[in-house]
Amino acid sequence: MKKIFQLYLTVGSIALLLLNACSKEFLNPDPKGTLMEDTYYSNPNEAFAGLVSVYDPVGWQTAVTYFNFGALNAASDDHVAGGGGPNDMETWQRWSNYTLNESIGPQQDYWNRNFTGVSRANVYIKKLEEGVSGLNEALASRYVAEAKFLRAYYYFDLVRLFRNIPFYTEPLTTDNMREQTQVAPEVVYAQIEQDLKDAITMLPPTVPGATEGGRATKGAAQALLGKVYVYQKKWNEAAAQLSEVNGTPGGTSQYGYHLLDDFGDVFRPDNKFHSESIFEIVHSAVGALDWGAWGQFYGNVATVMFGPRGYGGPFYYSGWSFCPITQDLYDLMHKDPRFKATVADVDSIERAMQVAANDPNLQIYERGYMNTGWFIQKYAPLTEFAATNGVRELNYPQNYIEIRLADTYLMEAEALVESGQGGGAGSRAYQLLNAVRGRVDLGPIEATLDHIFLERRKELATEGHRWYDLVRSGRAPAVLGSRGFVAGKHEVLPIPYNELLNTQLEQHEAYK
Repeated sequence: MKKIFQLYLTVGSIALLLLNACSKEFLNPDPKGTLMEDTYYSNPNEAFAGLVSVYDPVGWQTAVTYFNFGALNAASDDHVAGGGGPNDMETWQRWSNYTLNESIGPQQDYWNRNFTGVSRANVYIKKLEEGVSGLNEALASRYVAEAKFLRAYYYFDLVRLFRNIPFYTEPLTTDNMREQTQVAPEVVYAQIEQDLKDAITMLPPTVPGATEGGRATKGAAQALLGKVYVYQKKWNEAAAQLSEVNGTPGGTSQYGYHLLDDFGDVFRPDNKFHSESIFEIVHSAVGALDWGAWGQFYGNVATVMFGPRGYGGPFYYSGWSFCPITQDLYDLMHKDPRFKATVADVDSIERAMQVAANDPNLQIYERGYMNTGWFIQKYAPLTEFAATNGVRELNYPQNYIEIRLADTYLMEAEALVESGQGGGAGSRAYQLLNAVRGRVDLGPIEATLDHIFLERRKELATEGHRWYDLVRSGRAPAVLGSRGFVAGKHEVLPIPYNELLNTQLEQHEAYK
């Protein structure tokens, strides 16, 4: 089988048929497409194309919010929204300064992306359970497992971001779509847990990165289940699942996961699907697409979003200057061994060029909105990896690693400490925390919650985790209060305005 990102190209014409067969958002099913479902899934090729369509929203790059992690960065204390001005990417600006409401903010994109995924997964699971002629049982079981993993993934995003959401595991019809009501988060979490447990029993332990990179594995499902438990504060269950993923701290786990020796190698576009990557969202330059393909890009558009605006110096191509790094994160990282792999210090490059040219007025980039001079290095528009075909800005090949081993190490350490097992020298939590620190030659420290969260901030900086960590730990009001964050309100996004019209859905009380 080909890589998932290659599938978008090689079976795209087949998959597009199915895309029309599934709800593009929660309240917008396509009646014509629904009729076509009855005659689709007639052979193994169509079953495989259907699976591609379920994966498809994972890698969506261009709506308004630019998935997957840019808007989340803008909402955290590690970044400001940036860009070209206070109205540039207004969805990001509104989340960054906490002036979002039900009509303006990133919520519609998150809602559409994840309910599209849920809808496609529901249709797909039902069709495969009914049977596909010529599809052998083992392959069918794997496909269903992948769809259940993906349904859990999409629902996890929804319940974290919106809390009280509609919930359904059967395909919606035009007759019942507007009758759906919201359920308690516990109901959604129970289904997420069950889907992941089912998936774990049927998914392959690993997949070959060269041919199937980006597809769900048993290790990815266990890692996601462990994360789901962490968010529910089910500490013992979280520690048990994550220990299966992590293995011996600093060693190689049963799935072949181990920390890379060089922290900077984690993010190189020429080092995809490495031993630290657990779930990786695939992007590629092979599409060579241009602006006419809006919404169908295979490249990582976040890369150009993060680059310095109007840049004319070495190492990088120009970008759109979103998510500049704050003074607070810069100060935290400046003397950390991970600094150069985390922060693109463009102001320092400019100063060096001013000295070399003996021109103190030389400027190599345009100061964007809320510029700090520090940009994201992990997903920077590096000249050495830029696409040579198609529009360069739309075809950067950096994958986004959504779950990696250092993340699961630190989550397990947190779960162990929260469960009362302690983090002193010799404890497993201590070993996990200090395996992450030791990789970059930092000395050992006790595994307290403060130390673990500080390490998460530094190790995972700019990767989209910080906002979630602040919210789930209860630290967000204190840390983000100066940005406008209101406790009891901004822990969730508002239900999108369009989803409230002529439906049974109700807005969160704090947003009314």
